[in-house]
Amino acid sequence: MGFMRKNTVRNRASWAVAASSLLLLTAASGATAVASADTDAETFGHGHGHHHPHTPYPTQAEIRAQFDTWNDALATLDPEAVADLYAPDGVLLPTLSNQIRSDRDGIVDYFEHFLAKYPVGEINESYVDILSPTSAVDSGSYTFTLTEDGVTSTVDARYTFVYEKDQATGDWLIVSHHSSANPEG
Repeated sequence: MGFMRKNTVRNRASWAVAASSLLLLTAASGATAVASADTDAETFGHGHGHHHPHTPYPTQAEIRAQFDTWNDALATLDPEAVADLYAPDGVLLPTLSNQIRSDRDGIVDYFEHFLAKYPVGEINESYVDILSPTSAVDSGSYTFTLTEDGVTSTVDARYTFVYEKDQATGDWLIVSHHSSANPEG
C-alpha cells in the first residue's frame, strides 16, 4: 500500500499477567480477592469483545492492517462500504466536521461528504495497544491528501481507532474513531 509507519507496540498482556499475579499474592496472604480471567465483555464497552477464553491475541500486523482496509474502503468512494467497517453502535468524531456521528446513518452521511474530496490516507506514526484477544487500539498521526475542484491539499491529523472483533463474523469492527486536525496544521 505504500503506508509509512513507526512500528511501536505496547502489549497489555504483560500488564494483565502482573495484575493477576498481584491478586493471587493478595489472596494467598489472607486478604479476600475475587478475580476472573474470563470477564464478561458485555459489562464493558459495546459488548462486541466477548470471546472464548482460548482466543489468541491479534498480531501487530493484524491490527495495523485494519487501517489499510479502511483506507481501501475510502478509495471505493462508497460511504456504505466505509460504514460497513464500523460497529452498528460505533462512534465517529470526524476530522472535517464538528458533529459527532453515533450511528450508521450519521457515519454514512459524513463519508458522503468526505469521500467527495477523494481522500487518500497515509500513516505517519502508529502506536498499537492490544487490550485483549478481541479488542485493540491504534493511535497516532496520519496525513490525508484531498482533491476538491482540481485543487489538492493535505490535512495532518491525529487519530484513535478502537477495534473490537465480531465473534460471529471474525471481522474487526471500529467501535470508536476519533480524528482531529493538528492544532498547528
